Amino acid sequence: MKINGVEIEDTFAEGFPIKVARVLITAVTERWALEAAREATGFGTSVIGCPAEAGIECVAGGEETPDGRPGVYIQICNMSYKNLETSLLFRLGQCVLTAPTAAAYSGLPEAEKQFDSGKKLSFFGDGYQKTEELYGRTVWKIPIMSGQFIVEQSFGAVDGVAGGNFLILGQNQMAALTAAEATVNAIGKLKGSITPFPGGVVSSGSKVGSKYKFLKASTNAAFCTCLREDGVCTLAEDVSAVYEIVVNGVSYDAVKEAMRAGIRAACQVPGVLKISAANYEGKLGQHQFPLQQILE
Repeated sequence: MKINGVEIEDTFAEGFPIKVARVLITAVTERWALEAAREATGFGTSVIGCPAEAGIECVAGGEETPDGRPGVYIQICNMSYKNLETSLLFRLGQCVLTAPTAAAYSGLPEAEKQFDSGKKLSFFGDGYQKTEELYGRTVWKIPIMSGQFIVEQSFGAVDGVAGGNFLILGQNQMAALTAAEATVNAIGKLKGSITPFPGGVVSSGSKVGSKYKFLKASTNAAFCTCLREDGVCTLAEDVSAVYEIVVNGVSYDAVKEAMRAGIRAACQVPGVLKISAANYEGKLGQHQFPLQQILE
């Protein structure tokens, strides 16, 4: 199968179950909503070494936010609801409450699973906090030096999917990186999914396990072009750089849609030779994303 002359390998990506909380951050301008969102999703690339996986989902206009201000949807992901609740509370408290003009609302108000994160956070008000119905939601108003921080009382969470991925094989580094940027831009226009790594792009890649028993993951040596002389790299000679796009989402379909849009965007960039996936032969997760099938 080819798209715009780019080969789509007949392989599949693997995803695994994860718990996902979705937060809508608003502010007086899009810039400040994004500042709060970036802080709240920092150090959130992989649960291999981070306390949570997190990322910016998309920008929201004032016509779709509760308070009519510019907004940004983010997702925070963790392996258990208990750990997710902790991550959500800390990131809201340390990164959103402290951001100028920011407010925080649930991005999954209808979800069955709810955390009373806003209520817990309200204790920062030291007894001066107040609760009321605002914009059709129960919120807490917490006094802060620049005014009031508004936070919804409850935040919803769902059983999502993490680890959907594909690999961009490029003729050179800049072609592969340009394609990766186009991919992230395309996914960023969709709702329900995030690309949690720096700028949405994974430079290192990884494989499950290691020759060292104390490591859960290690470099994906077969895709490292610098190991050609060692006889380890399995890539074609004309491939000189590979970037990976990892996608998390609130559902299997959300991840699939993001992968489809991302792959199609990558295939429009000159110098992209092939699209593959980090296939671990079913060892990583129960959710499979066959590349050719999701593109049909």
